[in-house]
Amino acid sequence: MWPDHVHLLLSINATTCIADLVREIKKASNRWATERFSRFEWQGGYAAFSVSPDAAPAVARYIGDQEMHHRLISSAEELRSLLIELGVGFDERYFA
Repeated sequence: MWPDHVHLLLSINATTCIADLVREIKKASNRWATERFSRFEWQGGYAAFSVSPDAAPAVARYIGDQEMHHRLISSAEELRSLLIELGVGFDERYFA
């Protein structure tokens, strides 16, 4: 876990609703996080990306290298750049 975001690499059923899954993960983890951090609150938004099974090992390495990776680029800037590159609309309020 990084101070301002968390990555999860999950294998889910094609019929799983991502919004419902994220809501349940946030709900289930909220008590744990609140007990460990003096100030904790999940943001309203999230980003979800699909990857092929062949790409999963590379994604796992990327997740494992977060500390070093985000010394070079902030998580917000990286996500913003990725969304722009992919042509995905986003709400700038989540980057404030």
